[in-house]
Amino acid sequence: MVDNKRKRGRPSKPPPNESAEAADHQHPSANAAAAAATAALSDGASAAAAEKTMNADPPSSRRGRGRPRRKAEHRSPERRSSRFAEQNGDCSLAVAVGGGGDGDERELELDGAEPSPMPMPKWENVARVVPAMDAVVKVFCVHTEPNFSLPWQRKRQYSSSSSGFIIGGRRVLTNAHSVEHHTQVKVKKRGSDTKYLATVLAIGTECDIALLTVNNDEFWEGIAPVEFGDLPALQDAVTVVGYPIGGDTISVTSGVVSRMEMLSYAHGSTELLGVQIDAAINSGNSGGPAFNDQGKCVGIAFQSLKHEDVENIGYIIPTPVIRHFIHDYEKNGLYTGFPILGVEWQKMENPDLRMAMGMKLDKKGVRIRRIEPTAPESHVLRPSDVILSFDRINIANDGTVPFRHGERIGFSYLVSQKYTGDKAHVKVLRNSKILEFDIKLATHKRLIPAHISGKPPSYYIIAGFVFTAVSVPYLRSEYGKDYEFDAPVKLLDKLLHSMAESVNEQLVVVSQVLVADINIGYEDIVNTQVLAFNGEPVKNLKSLANMVESCEDEYLRFDLEYQQVVVLKTKTAKVATSDILTTHCIPSAMSDDLKA
Repeated sequence: MVDNKRKRGRPSKPPPNESAEAADHQHPSANAAAAAATAALSDGASAAAAEKTMNADPPSSRRGRGRPRRKAEHRSPERRSSRFAEQNGDCSLAVAVGGGGDGDERELELDGAEPSPMPMPKWENVARVVPAMDAVVKVFCVHTEPNFSLPWQRKRQYSSSSSGFIIGGRRVLTNAHSVEHHTQVKVKKRGSDTKYLATVLAIGTECDIALLTVNNDEFWEGIAPVEFGDLPALQDAVTVVGYPIGGDTISVTSGVVSRMEMLSYAHGSTELLGVQIDAAINSGNSGGPAFNDQGKCVGIAFQSLKHEDVENIGYIIPTPVIRHFIHDYEKNGLYTGFPILGVEWQKMENPDLRMAMGMKLDKKGVRIRRIEPTAPESHVLRPSDVILSFDRINIANDGTVPFRHGERIGFSYLVSQKYTGDKAHVKVLRNSKILEFDIKLATHKRLIPAHISGKPPSYYIIAGFVFTAVSVPYLRSEYGKDYEFDAPVKLLDKLLHSMAESVNEQLVVVSQVLVADINIGYEDIVNTQVLAFNGEPVKNLKSLANMVESCEDEYLRFDLEYQQVVVLKTKTAKVATSDILTTHCIPSAMSDDLKA
């Protein structure tokens, strides 16, 4: 659903110093530093206290420091053994007790029991307390990201670790951002020393969920899959389990459900149902399950709120979104995405506005501002239509619908429950008349996409001019994570407000100019949109490449924004391109997708 809110790509820095960041998978090198910090500040000690302890005199030189600690060798054997048996629930005890000074020993028997060696701790009883924890795995991934600024190559590979859990059908759930641009994925079970190679079955970018499997039968032995519970209520207790930064073993944090609403998913750049909890979600927790009191999974940890005035505000992906993703994959054999109602709408809370639109007192709804030209509903809906209901559920003037007892939620929640290709019944008010339509729902086609679905970026080079299509990853590569503030205003305006006129439309720019004799005077052109070539509008990168390659005119003329013009001799430009590619070690003048 597209409303009048500002859209986001990956985590960025919104004012004032507040951002919803994905609970990123942790880098292995972070564990050592975190472990050292944890050891220095154990038992809740402050940094000052830790420093004081390290600089203090040894225990033998202290005077008046409180009661001295009793040494282990001076402790009574009876006391040590009885406490050990008491902790393990033993009802009988046989110990060796020192006799007199002659060193003789005698046996002490309780309740007539036969002498026996000291029992070992029964750790398996502890493991059975929460059996669902055994299904939580650690996910290791090697990433090789595309280099959007130099699209003919990739960045240096790096490793990360995150969390996941086993579900039915020999599958593992984790976060999409945990395995994004993966070249190798491995998983390790709790208490195991073996890493198993995993295969990525599906990645849902919008909902930030990924589905894995392991072909080795040994991995699935002795593990019961996690069961899903219902959507939790406010103040329900939740337990987040995973492998966050600070150690290698499993970690458990507890909290309660504090809020439930349509949430902006930082990784997917979409709005879906989200649950806010007050349990800590740190780097490495990504993909870990959140359990309720019955040991059933009610969500997946995926992001947290970073702000100087808040603490422990984390978010989990609730079970309705998880089930939607799984059912979508099982139904279609792949992930097709969450559909949207391709409109931007306006609240109708002002009484004068409602009266001007011909709305009576018993009518409520939202006004359509704009409609996506590529959306199927553009053929039936019109700007200034008032949407009264969606799937026969009435919409309030603020755009909300009834959710649960005492709760309301944005009506985009109703759209997100549908699947791509489903039909929905919509009632609208147009010119004081009520009209009803059955519209087909589709996914969102953005002019500047939030993701490129794991594909390498497209590019085309002629005479040193590097042309590419703009995407959110490209803006992030060029301007950093704060691209929403540092990118050119015109590109940001296209990102936030422009709509694609056709399915294959792209925003094509001159990314950079590889300096050579032929392009003298054009060196300063950077990230400037290409509007036309030899008088023909440029709709996408492939059409531009085809026009240039097939051009037989004397000159190549590129019309850019800000009324800039680039003119090159056709024959000279094509000859110079080969030398420029050799100089910069570029294998081809265009990406593989443009050659087809």
